[in-house]
Amino acid sequence: MALKCDVQYGKGSSGFKLTKVGVSKVRKPVLIGRPGFTSPLNSVVNCTIDIFVDLPATQRGSHLSRNVEVLREVAEESVKQPVSGLENMAVDMVKKLLVKHEYAVNAYVNITGEYFKANKTPSGRDTLEYYTIHAGAHGVRDGGIRKTIGVDACGMTACPCAQETVGELLNVSEPGFPMMSHNQRNICSIIMTTGVDCDIEADDLINLAEKAVSTPTFELLKREDEGRVVINAHTNTCFVEDVVRNGLTLVTEKYTNLPDDVEVLVKSDSEESIHKHNAYAERYATLGELREELAQKIKMQ
Repeated sequence: MALKCDVQYGKGSSGFKLTKVGVSKVRKPVLIGRPGFTSPLNSVVNCTIDIFVDLPATQRGSHLSRNVEVLREVAEESVKQPVSGLENMAVDMVKKLLVKHEYAVNAYVNITGEYFKANKTPSGRDTLEYYTIHAGAHGVRDGGIRKTIGVDACGMTACPCAQETVGELLNVSEPGFPMMSHNQRNICSIIMTTGVDCDIEADDLINLAEKAVSTPTFELLKREDEGRVVINAHTNTCFVEDVVRNGLTLVTEKYTNLPDDVEVLVKSDSEESIHKHNAYAERYATLGELREELAQKIKMQ
């Protein structure tokens, strides 16, 4: 039996438009496969997906089932045909959303993925480490689409201030070895937003994030590796501010081929060991702004 009633197309009750309406926290497995992938060629990423459109003041409700249809068409199809990246999948979803929701001007997709990447411990042992991937897209009808790819990498930092203070208290000016300090579990995040024609590998962002901290950390460490991680951290002490600035420098130096309007967000969140709070720093800027600042720094040296 055909149903004629479509309550969503009814008139909005208050005259206010809504910025985002849709479904959130939908869990889907997504199969990724792309040339040059350093992890296994086809990697399954467990994703949590939010998918929204805006809603005009003249309309009472959005057709949420259309969002779920888009999810099914794109995400579930990846199991048969791998996608080239979560951010590119988000772009496809945004395009479909604007077709299915003819009343919407904006479409948004946010994806958080659980990802494992092959790595090596300091002594060269093979290991498989866990990371978080952030991806998404924002599309405007009769306008452009921007896509986002980013990562969270868990590493370790050692405090330079405490290290210097300990040396002073012990009357050691030239210890000849890394002086003790207090440590933090640091989450370094690097997130970049580009046009649809730019491609950035999440694996590359993970590598940059792990270089920005005092040392990467690992799920399993034997005695030699454990000692090397501790030594590496204490010979490369970092404040949260240092981690962010390290990340900004690494991003700017690596992506010389990307346009100036690429947006960069670097965050450093440290779980302090001798305090009951976290230390936090971040910077948001375009690549063009970062290039100008880095050039100015070089000029002043």
